[in-house]
Amino acid sequence: MKIFNRYTPLQIGIHLYAWSALAWILFELLTDSFSINPIQELEQRTGRHAITLLVLSLVCTPLNTIFKFPELLKRRRALGLYALLYAAIHVLIFINLDYGLAWSLIVRTIFEKPYIIVGALSFLLMIPLGVTSFDIWKVRLGKNWKRLHQVVYLIAPLAALHYLWSKKGDILTLSGDIVRPVIYGLILAIFLILRIPVVRKYIASLTTGKLALPFKKNPQPKVDAS
Repeated sequence: MKIFNRYTPLQIGIHLYAWSALAWILFELLTDSFSINPIQELEQRTGRHAITLLVLSLVCTPLNTIFKFPELLKRRRALGLYALLYAAIHVLIFINLDYGLAWSLIVRTIFEKPYIIVGALSFLLMIPLGVTSFDIWKVRLGKNWKRLHQVVYLIAPLAALHYLWSKKGDILTLSGDIVRPVIYGLILAIFLILRIPVVRKYIASLTTGKLALPFKKNPQPKVDAS
């Protein structure tokens, strides 16, 4: 098929998955099977999908380190941009459908619910990353491009915290609606640890068969006593 000559199966799968949330929402709306609280459901689904796509964009590098699948590195940008898209939809639903652009009420709600501040901060930080994600900005910004995009390591934990904080429950007993955000947070923590240079080097050495122990000291040169 010609489509497979232009796009790889992974590339097609990413695009299909990214649009699946909106497609399923549209299907439920057309079949009159959507939630009895549609605005809240729209907020939750788009926000959850945004975090999922953001986490997937972050796991590409560790998975490439482990499985030696370099195409994953090419798909980080698409996943990140889709995450920004769903985050923007999530925010628009909140300020427009939920609060009807009543800015005084929105501001008051933000201060009453601090998790909204965390979510807003993570969204605002995503915007410059999305704008500068294209190759032309890599050339214009040079070394600063990589420094800028390392902000994603702050954005992802903030998004996970926003998700967890917005749910009702007890994290110590894992009761209520917090099990899913806790799982997201654990997955994110694991893959962020795998991105630490020392850990990443160690994992890479396991796949190549040349073991590089973390924090291994360089051997001292032998002194010739003669």
